[in-house]
Amino acid sequence: MFHLLKTEGRARRGEFTCAHGGVVQTPVFMNVGTQAAIKGGVSAQDLREVGCQIELSNTYHLHLRPGDHLVRQLGGLHAFMNWNGPILTDSGGFQVFSLASLRRIKEEGVYFSSHIDGRKIFMGPEESMQIQSNLGSDIAMAFDECVENPAAYEYAKASCERTLRWLARCKTEHDRLNALPDTLNPGQLLFGINQGATFPDLRAWHMDEIAKLDCDGYAIGGLAVGEPTQVMYDIIDAVEPHMPREKPRYLMGVGTPSNIIEAVARGVDFFDCVMPSRNGRHGKLFTWEGTVNILNEKYAADSRPVSESCGCPLCRNYSRAYLRHLFKADEVLALRLAVLHNLYFYNELTARIRQSLDEGTFAAFRGQYSEQLAKRA
Repeated sequence: MFHLLKTEGRARRGEFTCAHGGVVQTPVFMNVGTQAAIKGGVSAQDLREVGCQIELSNTYHLHLRPGDHLVRQLGGLHAFMNWNGPILTDSGGFQVFSLASLRRIKEEGVYFSSHIDGRKIFMGPEESMQIQSNLGSDIAMAFDECVENPAAYEYAKASCERTLRWLARCKTEHDRLNALPDTLNPGQLLFGINQGATFPDLRAWHMDEIAKLDCDGYAIGGLAVGEPTQVMYDIIDAVEPHMPREKPRYLMGVGTPSNIIEAVARGVDFFDCVMPSRNGRHGKLFTWEGTVNILNEKYAADSRPVSESCGCPLCRNYSRAYLRHLFKADEVLALRLAVLHNLYFYNELTARIRQSLDEGTFAAFRGQYSEQLAKRA
């Protein structure tokens, strides 16, 4: 499933295989299509054009609308959205704790009200696994509690212990579902999630415990939710030595281009973030020269592409002036082109990270781009 090809310091170069899409090259950025589509009018065909290797969709949202049973009836998520590559589904835990109202956390799971229509819903480890099995994704994420930062130590400790118990239940139910004769994707993998807020000792303890359950991969959750960047790096440093070397490592919801480079340097393989699509829809574009706010007046008559070194559909065909005009005129095409550009950049970023690891030059790459990509062009 995961083959570690080489390392440079703690940075890792690997290959990952699953039921759909052949071999995934890591480090990899997963393109976030929460509701089986990328916000901004981007289709599965577009994802192929911009170099996407893994698409990510969300259990909570697809359970509420259109419903996971309907998706299963229509052949699963791959057929539903016409994407033949790997798909990871988030467990729904983060959305339950961030979007749902009137939630009550019990040992059996979480009772909450839908953010769409207010109807009462229950989701626990078994329900999350059943929904993800119906979706037929390649990687299912375990159901966990995402604790707010900052959190009280005693609450974070109790939450870690509950998340550990939930993971054991997830694994039992996941194994049962994969063994059923009519399971949509019997090769579906399960990743466990490390929690512990910003307490290094809890993070290390929790990682040691969930590693004993021998999941197919492990994620670091509950970061990039408002804590200082250095705190996030410190937590990765605390967790990484406890993560199984032979399993893929996923940093959930991260982040900026600089965050990705720094996390690769700390031993992370998988990333996802809504930032490229969300920022693109607001006119903020990522380039190798730094960030560009296309809404600025100085681009009104600029005939150059957003980035002359970029091969995305936007930069191959349109000028800065044209894209700015589209935003100012409230044309939907502006969102689509800007999101395509940012996704292309993120996929190219991880491709170039992989190339530097192949060539043994990642340290130089990090030195050149980690700070530069955080600056304005």
